[in-house]
Amino acid sequence: MTTRVIVLNGGSSSGKSGIVRCLQAVLSDPWLAVGVDVLVDAMPASLTASDAGIEFAADGGVSVGPEFRNLQAAWREGVAAMVRADARIVVDDVFLGGAASQQEWRRAFEGLDVLWVGVRCDAEVAAGREIARGDRVRGMAVSQAELVHQGVGYDLEVDTSRTESLECARIIAACVK
Repeated sequence: MTTRVIVLNGGSSSGKSGIVRCLQAVLSDPWLAVGVDVLVDAMPASLTASDAGIEFAADGGVSVGPEFRNLQAAWREGVAAMVRADARIVVDDVFLGGAASQQEWRRAFEGLDVLWVGVRCDAEVAAGREIARGDRVRGMAVSQAELVHQGVGYDLEVDTSRTESLECARIIAACVK
């Protein structure tokens, strides 16, 4: 079976987006990038500061409510439909629910060949990137660094603490069937 989906899971500022861009450059076929940040940005403002939607706490914590979960489930099914329509997709996600988040993706991607990739980064390194980016709530990188990997199974893990995005992308690309 041919790999049609690559799922990158890692905490905020772990380097997933950079890896996605590099993957698009090194893979021979065209791959679409789909990220959870795009989903959040596509939501109405009323859901980005509501207990029904998604809330970003001052300490970097993130909580999601029922409306966010409903939209996220529809988004996952839409991504899976694109793959079934012959698109190749790289998913950039943050599994706030750990193993439960992966299970939701597994349901959506049932019958598809998926490469599951854990993107790790030392919390201190991610925190430095978070400050440099300036578009994240401070503390998010540290709070998510290990949380998102709890109970998640991977085919491959990369660590961006000391490995550049391009090298990580090459390692991942070598595993694509």
